[in-house]
Amino acid sequence: MGLPSVSVVMPVVNEERHLRASVLRILDQDYAGSLDVTLAVGPSRDNTAQVAAELSAEYPNVHVVDNPSGATPTGLNLAINSSSGDVVVRVDGHAMIPRDYISTAVDVLERTGADNVGGVMAAEGTGEFEKAVAAAMTSKFGVGGASFHVGGDEGPALTVYLGCFRRSALDRVGGYDETMERAQDWEMNLRIRNTGGVVYFTPDLHVTYRPRHSLRALARQYYDYGRWRREVATRHPETISVRYLAAPVTVAAISGGLALSLAGVVSGRGGLVALGLMPAGVYAAGNAAASASVAARAGEPAMMRRLPTVFATMHGAWGAGFLRGGAGR
Repeated sequence: MGLPSVSVVMPVVNEERHLRASVLRILDQDYAGSLDVTLAVGPSRDNTAQVAAELSAEYPNVHVVDNPSGATPTGLNLAINSSSGDVVVRVDGHAMIPRDYISTAVDVLERTGADNVGGVMAAEGTGEFEKAVAAAMTSKFGVGGASFHVGGDEGPALTVYLGCFRRSALDRVGGYDETMERAQDWEMNLRIRNTGGVVYFTPDLHVTYRPRHSLRALARQYYDYGRWRREVATRHPETISVRYLAAPVTVAAISGGLALSLAGVVSGRGGLVALGLMPAGVYAAGNAAASASVAARAGEPAMMRRLPTVFATMHGAWGAGFLRGGAGR
């Protein structure tokens, strides 16, 4: 039997800077089977639509569909529905996949019988701040122990980065939930697993990921992550775990402690002040130790200047977003 046909789907908004390079990486794959790319283009503040149109005009296997809402899950569904490959590979407009990415993914799908295969979200920064964020995003203190962040052994997983899906699995679960503006991958992988499918991680797949370039953008990203992870927990309470509660519990403990400390200052009770500052002190000590360890592992001692702030922003924004909730309403 021949190799399965592959359709790569890409939801793109404001991706002028990276879109051409990302698509050319896909077109340069060493996969010997049929390969096409569908770009679901949303309303953008830059020339994303023009770049997409130029790529479609240059390459007959690159197609463009309009995504008026700009929402990621809607764009993914539009691209999936307008493509026909036996295997559907999700790639983001700023992701750079290696040349053997698709051939490796298809091989793992065939070898394991899994419904979805994914690998490592290999965060790489280009400036000093981005490098610090990348180091934080690939550390257990920063993001927990998920294999797609920190690596690990090959095997079944709760979720994976992006994903290479059997079309039959997407048809079985009805595609992406368009009410999930964020965390749509996690939610759909849950439905795949709940319908008897296997989501499979392999360290042989690496996708270069470009981190946010400013503290404000990083905070916004992780705040949204927290809110939408709370939405998943609300819809599927059985998915709640200690790992996902760590950041909101820490934020609540520090906030409550600071309020207690302030009350101690107002009332003149030094014991309350000390007690209230304990959660913040414990977190600060852990943050400093983790930052030193991550900077040493990266071989960049100067990174220690940025890592504590990066970690605090990621944890604080994610925890605050989770406590805030209400993302799906």
